[in-house]
Amino acid sequence: MKHVVSISIGSSKRDHRAEIEILGEKFLIERIGTDGDMDLAVAMMRDLDGKVDAFGLGGIDMYIWAGTRRYTIRDSKRFTAVARRTPLVDGSGLKNTLERKVISFLKTDLGMNLKANRVLLVAAVDRFGMAEALAETGCEMVIGDLMFGLGVPIPLRSLGALNIVARIAAPVAVRLPFHMLYPTGSKQEQSKIRYTKYYQWADVIAGDYHFIASHMPEDMRGKIVVTNTVTAADVANLRERGVKTLVTSTPNLCGRSFGTNVVEAVLVALLDKPLAEIAPEEYFGLLETINFTPRVEHLQSILTA
Repeated sequence: MKHVVSISIGSSKRDHRAEIEILGEKFLIERIGTDGDMDLAVAMMRDLDGKVDAFGLGGIDMYIWAGTRRYTIRDSKRFTAVARRTPLVDGSGLKNTLERKVISFLKTDLGMNLKANRVLLVAAVDRFGMAEALAETGCEMVIGDLMFGLGVPIPLRSLGALNIVARIAAPVAVRLPFHMLYPTGSKQEQSKIRYTKYYQWADVIAGDYHFIASHMPEDMRGKIVVTNTVTAADVANLRERGVKTLVTSTPNLCGRSFGTNVVEAVLVALLDKPLAEIAPEEYFGLLETINFTPRVEHLQSILTA
């Protein structure tokens, strides 16, 4: 049995364990949160290095992107320094593909005309593929990197504006302690309602779930949420607030949608070759073979059925 472990600096309340079979190979997949304790996460990874088949890094990205520019997050280097024998991925190898695919899925499988919709993308620098795919649809979009990432209440209206801001802010932001940029540990369970007018304005709210949930208003009636990792409790919360449809870029595995870091780690374990030797087309081919498709839940139909 192959063993994939996602070590996250996020809340341990979101921990999950699944045993599944993929292409005839049995997998034990675990997500372990350290409640914001980065030292513990590093120590755990050091202890498991060489004992598991692949690591996923959760709750923190290794990089952020703006256009073709990649910026390395300083705190992530602590993990790459200790994962010497077990391959370590953060999902960035798949985000560009999976999250572009989920936007085309909205059109082809759900019949949505995104050009006629308004989209709030809570952050684009960690999902630049999704941002570009949305921009290509011609939809009206608000990009919330300054608001949700830095707490600056200024919406961006185009990828061009994001690129200008990123070139100025990203080199400084990636050197900050990561908890200043993104909710970690117990902060993932906290909510402070802000930016309500942008949630109300949008038909579709897209991007990282913790950013979406951290400021989400009580009234989300009729909204479509396009995101990544959600638990059963998250789904219940969205349903109670009136969200119409939930779409996640990764499938439902034993009761929850794991993050792209987990999916990428599973693919690495299946390929069973050095990380540096894996070509992007090998990922893409495996995804097609496995038929990993976005998860779709029409939340209100459950209440009225």
